[in-house]
Amino acid sequence: MAASRSTLEIAPAEIKIPASLRNVCVALYAVNLTLCLTVYLENGWIYDRNGLGIPTDFISFYAAGHLVLDGLPAQAFDWEMLKRIEVAKLGRDFAGDLPWHYPPPFLFVASVLALLPYSVAYLGWVVASLLPYVAVIRAIVGHNFGVRLALAVPLVLINAWVGQTGFLTAALIGGTLYLIPIRPVLAGICLGLLTYKPQFGLLFPIALIAAGHWRVFVSASVTAVAMVVVSWLAFGAESWLAFLHWLPKSSEAVLTDGRATWWKLQGLYALVRHFGGHEQLAWAFQAVLTASVAVVVALMWRSRVPYTLKAAVLAAGTMLATPYIAIYDLVVLAIPVAFLVRIGVRTGFRRYELPALGGAVVLIAAYFTGTPTGLAATLIVSGLILARAGSWWRREPGHHFSNGQSLGSGMSTGGPSS
Repeated sequence: MAASRSTLEIAPAEIKIPASLRNVCVALYAVNLTLCLTVYLENGWIYDRNGLGIPTDFISFYAAGHLVLDGLPAQAFDWEMLKRIEVAKLGRDFAGDLPWHYPPPFLFVASVLALLPYSVAYLGWVVASLLPYVAVIRAIVGHNFGVRLALAVPLVLINAWVGQTGFLTAALIGGTLYLIPIRPVLAGICLGLLTYKPQFGLLFPIALIAAGHWRVFVSASVTAVAMVVVSWLAFGAESWLAFLHWLPKSSEAVLTDGRATWWKLQGLYALVRHFGGHEQLAWAFQAVLTASVAVVVALMWRSRVPYTLKAAVLAAGTMLATPYIAIYDLVVLAIPVAFLVRIGVRTGFRRYELPALGGAVVLIAAYFTGTPTGLAATLIVSGLILARAGSWWRREPGHHFSNGQSLGSGMSTGGPSS
């Protein structure tokens, strides 16, 4: 059955990248590259001037991996034991703790990294997680400009500097959303792998059930169960018992005591705590926001709104729904932005969209002032998505999509029927 012109993939020749967007991305990419090189050359990354390891989040990955190789995977969750290994590997002591919060399946990654020299493991992890992130952004945008967009995100520098998981999280969320209409089983595998950070999977079951994407749902469930079983066999029941034993302490340290400092977290819960609100008030605000986002996601995924907007709202919603979102996790914001850019370069940007995205970039950069402004940036992007969805509803309330329409090699602005 033939599809209308509006639902077909538009030829690359018809894609117009606004000069302002292109120039800003080039400038931001240059800034990221320059700062990365400067930090490295000034001995502010991996090793200091004395040849001692600089304590960043990555050392917890490396130390946990060594405990696995030593046959003590359950000890990775013990804060005191892990810090002793971290100090030994860095060659220096440091204030505070850099604990291991991830469930046992992620110990497979840590153990592979521990096989390598520290600097090679550090750089290898950054590159190995960066590449799929860039590939996913490029696929979503459907144009080589997506590569520049991915590398222009200000948080690229932060995530690379501390060696965190932002690139991987963004790649799995973006990969899931890109693949749902065209490779549902593979999309489910990506989603199942995302259980290494379960707080980012809260809304996916709601969206999948609302839209009837049962193959994705089943594939994700099977993948998640398989990860539990394989890690159980590889690391023993003790690793899971240790994870469950130390989980309350991790939650208390981060979400109750705020040991990581509130301005480093970018959700509504942390924002309330940052400005002096007590824990119960923060949880109340977060619960209302999470419930509201869940309702919006369910309604949009049940509707006939174009799939690009459904994917964008789910990606943005994952960051609003969780109380535990660190600054490096905001790399995920590149996913809904990529969907918006995809729409904009094909149908034209509205006059307020690029300035609004510029404002979001400024808010993210304001992180360095010690203020948790990431939530405002996420709300701006979410507002742009809802504005697009609202106008589509008003313009084409009776429009239908056939099940045969999919993202294809470049993703259509339509999507599968809900």
